[in-house]
Amino acid sequence: MWDCAIERKALSRGNYHSINIHFLMRHQMNMKTALAGSALALVAIGGFALAAKPGETIYQRGFLSKEEAHKSIELPDGYSLELVLSDPHIEEPVACAFDGNGVLYVVEMRTYMQDADATGEQEPRSRISRHEDTDGDGVYDKHSVFIDDLLLPRAVLPLDDRVMVHVTNTLDLWNYRDTDGDGVADEKVRIYEGGRRGGNMEHQPSGLIWALDNWIYITYENRRYRFTNGKLEMERIPRGGGQWGLTQDDWGRLYYSTAGGENPAFFFQQPPVYGMLDLPGQTGRDFRRVFPIAEIPDVQGGRGRVGSNGGLNNMTGCAGQGIFRGDRLPEDIRGDLVIPEPVGRLIRLASVERKDAKTVLTNKYPGSEFIRTRDANFRPLWAETAPDGRMLLVDMHRGIIQQGNWTRRGSYLRGIIDKWGLDKNIGKGRIYRLVHRDFKPGPQPRMLDEKTSELVKHLEHPNGWWRDTAKKLIILREDRRSVTPALKEMALKGKTALGRANALWTLEGIGEADGATLAQALQDPSPEVKAQALRISEPLLSDGDQAVVMGVLQLGESAATPSAEVATQLINSVTYSGSDNVELLAVVESSIQAFPGNDAVKAVVSKGAAMREAARRAAEQRRKNAQLARSMEQGKVIYNQLCYTCHGPDGKGAPVPDNPGQTLAPSMVDAPRIIGSGSTMIRTILHGLTGPLDGKTYPGIMAPMNSQEDQWIADVATYVRNSFGNKASPIATDFVAAIREETKGRTSPFTLPELEALDPPMLVNRKSWMLTASNGKDGCKNAIDGNGSSRWSSGRSQVGGEWFQIELPELSKVSEVILDASPSTDDYPREYEVVVMADGEWSKVLAKGSGNGPVTVIGLPLVEAKIIRITQKGRSKGKHWSIHDLQIKGKRL
Repeated sequence: MWDCAIERKALSRGNYHSINIHFLMRHQMNMKTALAGSALALVAIGGFALAAKPGETIYQRGFLSKEEAHKSIELPDGYSLELVLSDPHIEEPVACAFDGNGVLYVVEMRTYMQDADATGEQEPRSRISRHEDTDGDGVYDKHSVFIDDLLLPRAVLPLDDRVMVHVTNTLDLWNYRDTDGDGVADEKVRIYEGGRRGGNMEHQPSGLIWALDNWIYITYENRRYRFTNGKLEMERIPRGGGQWGLTQDDWGRLYYSTAGGENPAFFFQQPPVYGMLDLPGQTGRDFRRVFPIAEIPDVQGGRGRVGSNGGLNNMTGCAGQGIFRGDRLPEDIRGDLVIPEPVGRLIRLASVERKDAKTVLTNKYPGSEFIRTRDANFRPLWAETAPDGRMLLVDMHRGIIQQGNWTRRGSYLRGIIDKWGLDKNIGKGRIYRLVHRDFKPGPQPRMLDEKTSELVKHLEHPNGWWRDTAKKLIILREDRRSVTPALKEMALKGKTALGRANALWTLEGIGEADGATLAQALQDPSPEVKAQALRISEPLLSDGDQAVVMGVLQLGESAATPSAEVATQLINSVTYSGSDNVELLAVVESSIQAFPGNDAVKAVVSKGAAMREAARRAAEQRRKNAQLARSMEQGKVIYNQLCYTCHGPDGKGAPVPDNPGQTLAPSMVDAPRIIGSGSTMIRTILHGLTGPLDGKTYPGIMAPMNSQEDQWIADVATYVRNSFGNKASPIATDFVAAIREETKGRTSPFTLPELEALDPPMLVNRKSWMLTASNGKDGCKNAIDGNGSSRWSSGRSQVGGEWFQIELPELSKVSEVILDASPSTDDYPREYEVVVMADGEWSKVLAKGSGNGPVTVIGLPLVEAKIIRITQKGRSKGKHWSIHDLQIKGKRL
């Protein structure tokens, strides 16, 4: 290793000229050899002295050798990098993840920018490779291609013996499994059908991070996923964000980044389910300014992003960030944020300070960087805490890093690429292990081989990777509820705050976080554990669980020293739960008053006020909607008469006696088939359901209910869709009648594959839709332009008779229309009817109902349509009918 740290003791970190000259002198023989005949061609001074005109002298062509590239990297005293994987075992690596036994899966985009024009990029020739250390010596000695012939894979999430994968141009998620132990996947199952995803490949989701709250998050999309009884479900969150990479800290706060927005870290103040929140002063002064030593001006932003040394001057490629959560590097970087910056050929280390419920990031090495090099091909893209307590850093190791959309002929960037010959530098890859001389590696995990009961102890492990993995595996196990007593013991009496919090979240993940346990956890000595207990308690607060309510009230009374951490979480949790309990609201108010000048409290209060106002309006609307109130009342009666026995009082499924973990029927809580358009639910109620459900067979029987009247079915469906924490539009009798007509020839229960076939993904050809309307015709395209701030508007108060029409480019089968009025939250249709045209004549009314919030989901029977017309039939003084975003579920014929 190049002992750069020794030079730093005598030289300032800014004196790169001297450092690089010293390196050149030590390696001049190697450099002469390289100049004489290798593919690497450096300028006569070897490329390590500063150029007379920074950024103009081409000091490197081609690749350095692995040894030279390794030695050229600067790190602080005591740190070093170990090259653990490189080509030919990996090529074009962009991300990695470990399974429960420490096997490493590497995402390889092998078709990415193989020339400056992105030729062949969309060919399915990429892969995910598998690498195993069979003897525990830290060296990967067994390699295989786990999945081949993929289209630019974007994310990998090892589960148990399954591996979840996301690729480019789709929102589908797939599970792969190696069933015969040869290191190659031979089983492929689509676990979530999200449909096609358009847009530039740089602007598509990444992440797939299993967070502390047991939801799986991605970037860009306002959605998250979770396993409930073995089924992956999707839920919308207030908004999406980020670009390449996503990470979390020990307490479940997510850290997003965006290269296009030049923002290396944001939305990390609170969980995104409460709304994305940034606070003033959350990053240090000039935090986005970078200090590279690579004098290469290949920056997307043009000359304005070129610094005085000829290289990058501001974060612009920030990606693949990772919070270091291990235990085998110095304590002073635990919890800090590692930010790869591939354009600058550097890695930033940001100190993360949390005080008074506010997180602030600062550069740990002011005026410098944690890791940097002059090697033109050092392109760090991912930082991952490893099972051994250290960290892996993925270096794509190539010439061009920007995608072809930004390297077109004639562009500034293309000129730099051509001048430096960067387009020739392809087909390589490096993964380094960040180590420190004072720390030995931790043990290799064997969690996949351990019993569920043996996994519980890992929830207290000092390495966050172990805690995360143990929690995930327990939740995925069939016998997960068998460890409920041990989890409750740890949750209330565990040795560490992190252990107690992870035990609580594991209980939540297996459906065993009961009110009595949470009430005790709310009295935990740690403010952070109290805050986690509040988050987990939200569904019970919604339901008015007395034990939890009393626990929160005692929390407010017993706090000798008020905690801003607890206060902000209490505000968020009570708001999110929608509770109108007067005593709880009083505790919230007292928490606010306790921190009159706190940035976080003020921001949360402001955001919470908007959410409470929305909740108030929704409650007022419900009070005014006598039809909905009647339907809910009748639906509850029906549920308690017929559904309660199998589905239980809480909708989670009635437990089977003496069979831990087994329920008579599946959970209906937060289930997409329940809270979607309603068509799948109505088909199931009408004709019943048979066979395995999400890979699991239930002893209960879902019998057909088609002998019941349409109103009966509409009432019970509406009740379930708006109970147990669910929230969805009511079901109209006309909708039930349409589904009944559609399925009138059916004589047997549905199977899950049959139901899924009737629920198509979103149509993606929106640019080719022809739109018109009774009012505001010129603004119709605003409903499908992808810009959430623009809208189509009726231009007047809703008086009835306004209509909006979509003509599709070809005949399609459609099942759902989604009208999103956000952020014009009150501009939803008060009443609506939907008709379609397929063959020149309008159909009868296929759906009618009323909106009850900014997003109106209109379910249709799976019907052929070329033209769809939605007519607004209600009245609302002063409220226009607006559509900020329009989506249609369907499939082209």
